[in-house]
Amino acid sequence: MVAIKIHTLEGKTRGTVTLPPVFDTTLRRDIIKRAVLAQQSAGYQRKGVDPMAGKRTSAECWGTGQGKARVPRRKGAGYRSASQGAFAPFTVSGRRTHPPEAAKNPLERINKKERRLAIRSAIAATADRDLVSKRGHRFEVDQLPLVISDKLQDLQSTEEVKDVLENIGVWADIIRVKNGRKVRGGNARRRGRKYRRPVGPLIVIKEDGGIRQAARNIPGVNVVYVTKLNAEALAPGTTPGRLTIWTKSALDALAKGDSEGE
Repeated sequence: MVAIKIHTLEGKTRGTVTLPPVFDTTLRRDIIKRAVLAQQSAGYQRKGVDPMAGKRTSAECWGTGQGKARVPRRKGAGYRSASQGAFAPFTVSGRRTHPPEAAKNPLERINKKERRLAIRSAIAATADRDLVSKRGHRFEVDQLPLVISDKLQDLQSTEEVKDVLENIGVWADIIRVKNGRKVRGGNARRRGRKYRRPVGPLIVIKEDGGIRQAARNIPGVNVVYVTKLNAEALAPGTTPGRLTIWTKSALDALAKGDSEGE
């Protein structure tokens, strides 16, 4: 078993803690990707057209012997011309040939055991220094995962959280997130997601004494309960190895199997 140092809010080390067996889980990138995509699909909005679009017309085919194509045509001469086509897909204001249907279900399914394996594998990836570095995170920590005192959960202000992140050596990752904002290409700029920003550290807690509200204004930082850990929070973009800060009580709860992955 591996002993990990416990950091104080001042950046000093005080005591050690033994890593739970979940950190020995084998890395499964394929299962993690499936779990993340399945979770993201739950937030998709179904898109489709009105089933009666282009069909609300009295147009009908004239039949043969008229010297015209057998296209459904509107009745009366008041609409552009007496031979105005309608209803058919290739006519002006006609229905679409194969429109998107809102009845299509975009939800992707994943087995419960696979989802739990994905969470355990993503948790284990947070202790791999190479994986965390390959994701682009910047940190000055000699040992991962990063475990901190439970006093972090009781911080009330953003300035206090900033000081702690500087003391433990991960503030450089926040600077990376601030300077890493980029403009997306293509039509995404017109659809409410013009900017793309990197993901910063994840803080895992057992109880909330004010840390969630104190850290919400720091770019890239997310706070999640250990009982609500999920694959997308641990491996954003299906890439495992997110820089994760564990509180002592959260790590103890993980050892007892209180997380979603157990």
